[in-house]
Amino acid sequence: MSPTPTPAPALAPTPTADPLHHPDARAAAEHAHLEALLRCWLNEHPAAPASGQVRVELAASGLTLTAPVTHWSPTGWHRFGPVTLHGPGGRLGTTADPVTALALLATEAAVSGGRRDGGVPSGEVADLVERTAESVRRVAVFIAARRAAPAPPPAIDGFLDAEQALTLGHLHHPAPKSRDGISDRDAAAFSPELRGSFRLHWFAADPAVVSHDAVTPSRSLDGRDCVELLADLAGTPAPPGRVLVPAHPWQARDLLHRPRIAALVNSGALQPLGELGPHWWPTSSVRTLYRPGEAVMLKLSLGLRLTNSRRESTRTELRRGLEIDRLLAAGLGAATFRAHPGFTVTRDPAWLAVDEPGRPEGPDVTGLDVAVREVPAHVAELRCLAGLVAPRPGLGRSRLGDLVAAQGPGAAEQWTADYTDRVLVPMLHLYASTGIGLEAHQQNTLVRLDAEGRVTGGAFRDNQGYYLAASHLARLLAVSGDASSTLAVVDDHLVDDRLSYYLLRNQALAVVGALAVDGLASEPALLAVLAARLRAALPALAQAGPEGDRLPRRWLEAATLPSKSNLFTRLHGIDEVLAPLDAQSVYYDAPNPLKGTGE
Repeated sequence: MSPTPTPAPALAPTPTADPLHHPDARAAAEHAHLEALLRCWLNEHPAAPASGQVRVELAASGLTLTAPVTHWSPTGWHRFGPVTLHGPGGRLGTTADPVTALALLATEAAVSGGRRDGGVPSGEVADLVERTAESVRRVAVFIAARRAAPAPPPAIDGFLDAEQALTLGHLHHPAPKSRDGISDRDAAAFSPELRGSFRLHWFAADPAVVSHDAVTPSRSLDGRDCVELLADLAGTPAPPGRVLVPAHPWQARDLLHRPRIAALVNSGALQPLGELGPHWWPTSSVRTLYRPGEAVMLKLSLGLRLTNSRRESTRTELRRGLEIDRLLAAGLGAATFRAHPGFTVTRDPAWLAVDEPGRPEGPDVTGLDVAVREVPAHVAELRCLAGLVAPRPGLGRSRLGDLVAAQGPGAAEQWTADYTDRVLVPMLHLYASTGIGLEAHQQNTLVRLDAEGRVTGGAFRDNQGYYLAASHLARLLAVSGDASSTLAVVDDHLVDDRLSYYLLRNQALAVVGALAVDGLASEPALLAVLAARLRAALPALAQAGPEGDRLPRRWLEAATLPSKSNLFTRLHGIDEVLAPLDAQSVYYDAPNPLKGTGE
């Protein structure tokens, strides 16, 4: 077993040979989940394929999974042909299905999981099996709908079109599109993959049970506080002496059955008004809503489990968006924006939440809240990275692949170089100069493109994904003038670990993996470009702050780097929104694909 698999030549998928492009949407969805499962397992148990085939021996059951390898990827973007399940002793097998394969792999993981925080809790294997079956069903619907209508309707602009492109979801997660609690009828309206839209459900609240804050002045608020902004968005006057509060329609129905909200309704402090105003469209996160032409987006709480977590905002997260906005306005990060004028951090300048009264320890989360996010000034040029690299079953290359293929020979290498210089390096510069680490996974990363699809800049968006290296805390508090910070303040080495996963593995290596899978360049060539651009940035990063080049040097020199195990994180039942940062997910060390590249 080799710790660093030898890359096999990239094979571009074709509609006739690739099971992901199978004409039956259900078959394509099942294969997509089987590939995700194999990636999860092989990334944590690296072994080069033998004779063009991968074998996963399942000791707990005596069974074996095999699949031909069509693309072996140093970045983990492996592609496979049909997956087969063999009986004991390698007896002639049968075509595997993802639910059975997940049950076998999850059981194998649970048996060996005693080394991870005391093993897998009871019931988690069965729960994951159920959620994988649900995810397969949803993805089959998404694939069929997208094949039937690949072009967006006129109401969908380029920004929203990319937000809605993730038909398969996370390519390294066993149940990427599980959304327990959404009915098939609701899915048509609430799913970005189905290009759904809906009106918001509004509540009229007594001001005594409402907290809110806003940064002023703010371009997107246009001189209004959060209460005034929301009243304008509702399109109807608030009842006298009341504050209008929006909710996702699914959340509104669920909230009315929660004792704390029911008590507020019964007391008269909260009045459901029903669905009002114009339609909004869900973005890739499902709960952040966008309306073409509007100056703001709305991030609403949503008590569904999406991948690993229920997506309800904490009060700390709501406040964190404003803290970042105020810190940036006070000049923190100015050196980064001067050095990289094409890079921005999207602001979250306001929030509002309904409180539970009578709690002496302070307001608690009720699930009825909203964070206001600015629509970036150059939104027409911005595309979500996850939408660019997402596979398109039955429709050909990824959107990124189409963009780069149209630019001619050598474009994949140039796109990777520009991406590194204008999206990844600015994030490293911000960390070096301020200690603020961005949880910039693919979905939180926006790429700014010119008319030909070339990278001109980037942006980060999220009001919860900010780490602060503890060594920088005193400086940050001096800038803010506050006694404490809402950022996730942790030891520097832990921030380095998290950024090694989010910025490098999840984000930048997705560019390399997607372009190689689409047959536009070899992965070693693209990894060499990425490494070369990181080396070129080292002097400027070293000058940006104390040990400013520490993290990229680690990426270039370490034999292994942290990687996240979505399979074990899910099997441990960890809610990543609520878990403490040092136990937020299950991590392991995996071979570093940049080690020795281009030296």
